[in-house]
Amino acid sequence: MADREIILCRDANELAQKAADQFVVLAGQARGRFSVALSGGSTPKALYSLLASPDYRARVDWARVHLFWGDERCVAPDHPESNYRMVREALLSGIPMPPENIHRMAGEIAPENAAAIYAAEIARFFQLDADALPRFDLALLGLGEDGHTASLFPGTSAPNEKHKLVTSVYVERLNAHRLTITLPVINAAAQVSFLVAGESKAAIVNALLGQDSNPAQYPAGQIRPANGKLTWFITQDAGGRIVTSL
Repeated sequence: MADREIILCRDANELAQKAADQFVVLAGQARGRFSVALSGGSTPKALYSLLASPDYRARVDWARVHLFWGDERCVAPDHPESNYRMVREALLSGIPMPPENIHRMAGEIAPENAAAIYAAEIARFFQLDADALPRFDLALLGLGEDGHTASLFPGTSAPNEKHKLVTSVYVERLNAHRLTITLPVINAAAQVSFLVAGESKAAIVNALLGQDSNPAQYPAGQIRPANGKLTWFITQDAGGRIVTSL
């Protein structure tokens, strides 16, 4: 079961700073390569921009960092909705990272093929035997108001996938295909960190972390690293009722 830590932040700026500090510390502690599964969304974007700033970029040996994506929209890499494009503009454009250390999901090809290719890339990088799981040093996650994380949406097949490393999923309410790493992959990470900001997230945060919560009914509530740490970075407005109970 995960060693869970909840870090309340005054606002999104403090959240980005605390998450960036964690990134720097973990990167420095890593032996050899430092592997990270990135999240999309506006809250992680602030973190990436901070990591690329003069105050932070020199504190990381980017030649040892390998960036993967936790999920991706099935669009071209230059599409406005592409998670890769967001990371490229916020982070990659400002750091000295070797191109071979950037492992993006190919959202522009057929979803099932893209998922299989990315699973093979993860297996190759981590030199996995059959049925083995990768161990990312850090998996960054966002949180949707419906309790989804990565592209593990409630009511879809993705949260129930137990065998694949990466799966494709069609999200009917969005009329869109997504690619996502699966729950077993996330739960095998050494450190999993949720980044949650904004008053609109207060209800789902309480449903996941409140005293009377039943988190397992949501995909995000099924994030329980088996042999790793789980950290929630939460702004005060997103903390809702849990703020007074900590």
